[in-house]
Amino acid sequence: MIIVLCQLMLVLDLMIVQIALPDMKTSLGLTTANMSWVISAYALAFGGLLLLGGRAGDVLGKRRMFLTGVAVFTVASLVGGMATEGWWLLTARALQGVGAALASPSTLALIISLFEEGPKRARAIGIYSVVGGAGAALGLILGGVLTDVASWRWVLFVNVPIGVLVLVLTPLFINEMPRQRARFDVAGALTSTLGMVALVHGVTNASEHGWGDPSTLIACAAALVLLPAFFVIESKSRQPILRLGLLAGRTRAGAYIAVLLVQGSMIGMLFFLSQYVQQIFHFSPLVAGLCFLPVTAAVVPLAKVVITLVMKVGGRVLVVFGAGLITVANLWLTQLDQSSSYWLGVLPALLVYGCGIAFSTIPLTMLAVSGVPPEESGSASSVLNAVQQVGGSLGLAVLVTVFSQGERSGAADVPRDQGATAVSEHLLVSGMGWGFTAATCFAAATAAVALFVLPRKQADAPAQAQSQPESDPAGTPA
Repeated sequence: MIIVLCQLMLVLDLMIVQIALPDMKTSLGLTTANMSWVISAYALAFGGLLLLGGRAGDVLGKRRMFLTGVAVFTVASLVGGMATEGWWLLTARALQGVGAALASPSTLALIISLFEEGPKRARAIGIYSVVGGAGAALGLILGGVLTDVASWRWVLFVNVPIGVLVLVLTPLFINEMPRQRARFDVAGALTSTLGMVALVHGVTNASEHGWGDPSTLIACAAALVLLPAFFVIESKSRQPILRLGLLAGRTRAGAYIAVLLVQGSMIGMLFFLSQYVQQIFHFSPLVAGLCFLPVTAAVVPLAKVVITLVMKVGGRVLVVFGAGLITVANLWLTQLDQSSSYWLGVLPALLVYGCGIAFSTIPLTMLAVSGVPPEESGSASSVLNAVQQVGGSLGLAVLVTVFSQGERSGAADVPRDQGATAVSEHLLVSGMGWGFTAATCFAAATAAVALFVLPRKQADAPAQAQSQPESDPAGTPA
């Protein structure tokens, strides 16, 4: 529960500030560009430092890096909540990302190290996956509650008591795991960190300023140079920050690709709907946040069922089914307009979406880390987290670009003699229709990858993984 509590805190922070952004803008005098950086500063530091954080856990100790990351994250949350200037808040958000990058790989790595492959690890990973899948929706709910009842500062202050509790309990209940006797791969660390930062910055900047913006082009070009250089360096390094064998194998490669795609679909739904319910339904931040409660209500009860099914039938069929549900949810949302209601237009899609999260994310997480030896669990966990971050950032950038095109298309048929509010609502709905169509494509592609790339019968399913030799890092038969 300690590990899950920490993971919940880290995942919540990706979305909890979304609904609080208007209040932050008013309080600190932020510009629209500054507002986007409240999200991007966290994502840049988090996504860029994940591989380094995972390697640090393997070399310096998983519990030590877990505690260090939680401490940095907690202090940064306190500092951010006290901000009186925009630069102060943005700096604190970047430091939160640093703490999250150090702690997050160790959360899943500690689970892998503490539980042998089999039913117990499957249940632990299932709980971890539920937290990740429902955390974004919970972040919107909690952000709305705290902003409405207290102030935007509490979306950051809320992390402080949770972080302190984790720091106190962890040494009492979790022992340090064995460390590797190795040195840091400095060249690999630099190229991976700078490459990931460039990639996340490029796709994030594209959603705000477009793919033709010079900053976007420079960042993407840097990523295209640095990331291939990282793989070349790792292939020749005697002590790599990431052993490339972890990426080999049909099962794990397919799981990473599916995670990348499904994250893009999921984040788009939450991003667009959080705007829709406030602008079209005119809900307060509190009510807007509570609108997403059905997602959590669907995910949590299904977790045990999904874990049991993974043990019996393997992951592929469940991922296909889950991605299919997310596809249906997005298709449903393409039909939203200004006259839609929450109960008939949004609620059914959220319930289907929540079920889709449970059936897709739990087995994908299991497949992505199955068969990994304990000494490499930090690196494997950081790869999975990095794929999730890049998938979310890239997906959101693509969806927002498509959304903008939809707005321009909608501007051509704006009803005449309409007020500014009606025009704004029309453009939002037009853009969202295009955005949800693109999200549908992401979800359908996830189902296709699971169907055609993942093996029909996974030899690395949790129930069977104990029989797999350690020399087969992917856990799949030749």
